[in-house]
Amino acid sequence: MKRKWYPLLLTGSIFLCFLIALTSLMLGVIHFTPAELFRYLFSDTNAPEANILFYARLPRTLAALLSGAALALAGGILQNVLANPLASPNVVGVNAGAGFGVTLCCALGFVSGWAMSAFAFFGSLLAVICISLFAKKISASKSTVILGGIALNSILNACSESVAVLDPDVAMLKSEFRIGGFSAVSYTRLLPAACMILIAMLLLFTLFHELDVVSLGDETAVGLGLSAKKYRALFLILSALLAGAAVSFSGLLGFVGLIVPHFVRKLTGNESKKFLPMAAVAGAGFVCLCDTLTRVIFAPYELPVGIPMALLGGPCFAVLLMQTKGGKRRCSK
Repeated sequence: MKRKWYPLLLTGSIFLCFLIALTSLMLGVIHFTPAELFRYLFSDTNAPEANILFYARLPRTLAALLSGAALALAGGILQNVLANPLASPNVVGVNAGAGFGVTLCCALGFVSGWAMSAFAFFGSLLAVICISLFAKKISASKSTVILGGIALNSILNACSESVAVLDPDVAMLKSEFRIGGFSAVSYTRLLPAACMILIAMLLLFTLFHELDVVSLGDETAVGLGLSAKKYRALFLILSALLAGAAVSFSGLLGFVGLIVPHFVRKLTGNESKKFLPMAAVAGAGFVCLCDTLTRVIFAPYELPVGIPMALLGGPCFAVLLMQTKGGKRRCSK
């Protein structure tokens, strides 16, 4: 992409994301006009309608924006660090690890937002470490890494289901959690995870150059004076932090970290300075838009946002899989 067009594209995307967020606040079982929205948010804050906005619509919209940005960034990081275009948090087991952490947290009786975010982070970090060691230990091809991630997904999901079977209270949580959605989001669960996501994003946005160098391979990184192992570990930790924090309040949303980075790369290229900010904005807008549509189309009923994402993401994953061979794009002969 030409340098002069990128600021315009990013600005336009941010504005579109803002419009989607406003639409999410206005639409639902009870609709608000733009004038009513701003009145209840900034003036008539004691009205019953204001309570709907402050305690139902606003946390839900913020949750959709944050989880979309976090999962898109986590997917982009994994694709660069693992050098695999099919890598994403839900494919290589990072989401499943976070889900196991949340399930274990609930089974142990820790229900605070900070505890759930911490358990989700350590669960996703465990998954990242396992898949990284697997790839390094057997010098796995890029397609084999994906197969290893799918196997890890199965193992972690089986562990979560085992805990749910043994604890009926956790089983009630799991049925909603494994689909993914924002209907039960509250500030108590959202704020701790939001802090973790924002910290990870701020740190990540200071490391554009380092991520580009790490994605070139160890030999090139060492030749440029960069400790590839140290920065690879740091980026994997940031990916686990972003995905784990998002999963702690959104559930197991699938394919956001796969679809959004691929779409954004076609617009911005691979340069992290352009790719990552755009991926965050696109991911936020995409998830918020999907959540708004599932609330409006089936009103007064509502479909968990994880269902249409899975229906959309499955075919996209199949297409990407057919377009790749060993994790690399097929080249014409």
